[in-house]
Amino acid sequence: MKNKLQIGTNEMFNAPLLFYIICASQIGVGVHGFQAVIYQDAKHDAWISIIISFLVAYLSIFMSLKLLEMYETEDIFGINLDLFGKYIGNFINLLLVIYSSLAFFAIIRNYTDVINAWVFPDLKPSFIMITLMILVLYGFTAGLRTIIGICFFSFFLGLWIPVALIIPLNYANVNYLLPVLSADLVELLKGAYYMTFTIAGFEVIHTLYPFIKEKEKAKKYVSLGLFFTMFLYLFVMIVTLTFFSGEQLERTIWATLSLFSNIRLPFLERIELITVCFWMIVILPNLCLYAWSAFRGMKRIANISEMKFILGMFSLIFIASFFIETRSEIYEFNNKFGYIAFIIVLIYPMVLYLIAFIKKSVSRQRAGKE
Repeated sequence: MKNKLQIGTNEMFNAPLLFYIICASQIGVGVHGFQAVIYQDAKHDAWISIIISFLVAYLSIFMSLKLLEMYETEDIFGINLDLFGKYIGNFINLLLVIYSSLAFFAIIRNYTDVINAWVFPDLKPSFIMITLMILVLYGFTAGLRTIIGICFFSFFLGLWIPVALIIPLNYANVNYLLPVLSADLVELLKGAYYMTFTIAGFEVIHTLYPFIKEKEKAKKYVSLGLFFTMFLYLFVMIVTLTFFSGEQLERTIWATLSLFSNIRLPFLERIELITVCFWMIVILPNLCLYAWSAFRGMKRIANISEMKFILGMFSLIFIASFFIETRSEIYEFNNKFGYIAFIIVLIYPMVLYLIAFIKKSVSRQRAGKE
């Protein structure tokens, strides 16, 4: 294949780190308020929609890994060039770069909105964005190993957050979960669809795969990462459903943060403020991974340096933030991005695998005849 990746051994990482990468990439700003969005359709069966969404995600990542195994040392950008040629392949790669940039924007814009609503209402969103971008710039320019290190520490430093949600279970009403399966299949599938924005992130494996040392172990640790995040989201959803009544949940924008606001500790007040500020450590790996992934794609299209790319990307995102300011505009953007993510994260890898499988099969048949 032309344009193969050249990866040094010092750039590669061990497969077990994929567990932390998948967890860090999937746990982000969506945790703050995904419950109400899913509840609109699935009601108190929303926890079933979460399971369905992760089953689809597992199917997508399984097909993705099968696809990546065919090429071994290529990422999705190189696979697009091989399957579709230079021009169409580069066009698709550009779309993937735009997607990664939109994901970056969605994360940083939603987080600034949460900061303004819960902690610093008078602080300019632009100041928060610049602060986050400086942190991302450090991780991005330091390289992939540093980004993976951020994922590792983010996982362990954030473990106390779900543990704290055990406290609201003291006020749980299990009857809010009954009757089970009162929602029909269409409503459950709608709830699973709206979960896309929250669970997106694991698609970074498409770019990371060539950098894994023990590729035969990738499936194991990716699966463990998906299972952990599914358990986390299930736990948060069940706590939410048993704490809030349906009417309360429908009126709650950030249900998870509202849960924290009901936690009372003798030595600490307003724990939700600490959680919101601490969440910067949780979303930092998201931002770094998407920025790195976007750069890897752009590097296949044009010969551009890291610094030029990241500064250009930051400038465009900063300008775009002035066009999406109100909460209703952010909500509308999230819905549109969720639709894009559904296609690129869940549908496109399956289609790409089928195309690659057919091409490989035809190539083998032709080679056999010759």
